[in-house]
Amino acid sequence: MKAEEAKLRIDELSRQLRQHNHNYYVLSSPVISDYEFDMLLEELIRLETEYPQFSDPNSPAKRIGGVITKDFPTVTHKTPMLSLSNTYSEEEIIAFGQRIRKDLDKDPDYVCELKYDGVAISITYEQGNFIRAVTRGDGTQGDDVTANIRTIRSIPLLLHGDHPQELEIRGEIFLPHKGFEKINREREEAGEPLFANPRNSASGSVKMQDSSEVAKRPLDCIFYSIHGKNLPFDSHYENLMEAKKWGFKISEYIIKTKDQQQIFNFIHEMEGARPELPFDIDGVVIKVNDFLQQQDLGFTAKSPRWAIAYKFMAEQATTRLLSVSYQVGRTGAVTPVANLEPVPLAGTIVKRASLHNADIITKLDLHDGDLLQVEKGGDIIPKITGVVKKDRKADAGPIHFIDECPDCGTKLLKHEDEAAHFCPNDAACPPQIKGRIEHFISRRAMDIDSLGEGKVEILYENGIIRSVADLYTIKYNDILGLEKVYPAEDDKKERKVSFKDKTTENIINGIRASLKVPFERVLFALGIRHVGETVAKILARHFKSIDAVASANMEALIDIHEIGEKIARSVVDYFSNPETRELINLLKEAGLQMNIPENESTIPQLLDGKTFVVSGTFDDHSRDEIKEMIEHYGGKSTTSLSAKTNYLLAGANAGPSKLEKAEKSGIEILDLPQFLELLK
Repeated sequence: MKAEEAKLRIDELSRQLRQHNHNYYVLSSPVISDYEFDMLLEELIRLETEYPQFSDPNSPAKRIGGVITKDFPTVTHKTPMLSLSNTYSEEEIIAFGQRIRKDLDKDPDYVCELKYDGVAISITYEQGNFIRAVTRGDGTQGDDVTANIRTIRSIPLLLHGDHPQELEIRGEIFLPHKGFEKINREREEAGEPLFANPRNSASGSVKMQDSSEVAKRPLDCIFYSIHGKNLPFDSHYENLMEAKKWGFKISEYIIKTKDQQQIFNFIHEMEGARPELPFDIDGVVIKVNDFLQQQDLGFTAKSPRWAIAYKFMAEQATTRLLSVSYQVGRTGAVTPVANLEPVPLAGTIVKRASLHNADIITKLDLHDGDLLQVEKGGDIIPKITGVVKKDRKADAGPIHFIDECPDCGTKLLKHEDEAAHFCPNDAACPPQIKGRIEHFISRRAMDIDSLGEGKVEILYENGIIRSVADLYTIKYNDILGLEKVYPAEDDKKERKVSFKDKTTENIINGIRASLKVPFERVLFALGIRHVGETVAKILARHFKSIDAVASANMEALIDIHEIGEKIARSVVDYFSNPETRELINLLKEAGLQMNIPENESTIPQLLDGKTFVVSGTFDDHSRDEIKEMIEHYGGKSTTSLSAKTNYLLAGANAGPSKLEKAEKSGIEILDLPQFLELLK
């Protein structure tokens, strides 16, 4: 393909992908399948890698992230992001309206919209291009989180329609309930602590250092105010409606009215609908619509006088502690769970609440039969916020965290730097074994989806599997006819799982198909502690084979970009275990992909055997893009200079110590044009 043809194809793919993103994430009306979208995206990524001169910082390919940010620069807001005055009283809403009427000498139009329980963000666009995203911070200045916000698919990177040449738009980043539940399921499978609520999860995601990890989280954003010169209207509501045409996601839960009763009707309607909404809200915001009237009303030192937030009370309940049980995850982490007298709360019946770890039990000073305060407040996971100690029985004994594994009886251990206790008997503890197998077959790992819905448990209970290697020795007749009845639990009916002809055939075919799963996903499927999808991909691409990963020492691992001491120690410990080596041999014999095939890529390895350190900033490429180019052409990118370093690629503001060390060590220093010349 000629360069001119590549540019035309890149432009066309970008246009298509932007439209499909808008259809799916803003309009909720996709017109192509996920597979078709992924194929278009893969083609764009490949072309932009091969022809970096045509790469656009707002390309749909940048949605996948990859930028590492250790320090978020501070940016001053052009217009302060002031907080709103809050009230829980309808009387204060009436007083707010009376003051507005007195100051303006008439009743203005008000706009009522939802108060989202997320993270406020301000995004700047120039000539329709996404330029910068900044957090609220202290209201005067915030953190530049541009790389992370680019990954949120409901946020347009390029506007369309008749939009202002420069504008600032503000909104709320949040994690929808389904996305939050999905993340917590995955964290539980990975043996990681669960997020307490969607807001904390969204807030933490916005400030993650690796934007490729942010891209994996299903964050969303709804916009609620526009700032700038030459806006199409002199009013808030009308500008928001116009912003829909530019590609922004604007809430459907919004009204414009002069009538005070309609304001209260909207508040009551939204408070009632709150449990059914797909995201968390904690109130309703009431604003004067007209910009000139807003200017006349002005500001206090902390908040605008033309807006107020009516906040909903957090939903709470009290219920009795019946018992504390303990769950063991696939990594051996033991989580205490409070079993409660069933209590209605925020639209659901709450019977259980996580106690997270031993420290929480101690902090609550939990005793047998305590009356507990339970709160949802829009959160998906109920949390225990306190104990009604005046109700405690005189003979109630304190709850003590267990010393032994509830499943295998092994004495529990606890590392000083971790909150969780864990069972070290990973070879024979049933929930750990089943958990590792369930992780191994999961969609993002080996993708043997025909083995879901409790089938792993049935195979384990019948002695057919005791490790993931046993999956590859299963014969059709071994499992045909197996079945189990799962009793009714909570709101779920009794469920029967049977291995009939078609089910058995699908399982065997699914196991066979998994032999083609690429090495990087096999490495992730092994369930090495602290090795998620991204780390598995990095290790696979760096070492190329399972044998090379297994023989790597701490120094070799830490030398890899993004691999720290914690991950390195976990990898070394995993492969030093004789049982691990035996498992790897069995999986090799079964035919799993244990290396990256040499003929997988036809890209010329122009930089083969060359090691680069990249320092500083570059006008047309991010550092991560440059590192990807190095690896794409067979080179190696590291973070520190050593005797093995061939080149220091230095941009603006390159580290003085690196430059000095390179000069003293005789390491060749390249600028970007010289580097690109190497690729010719």
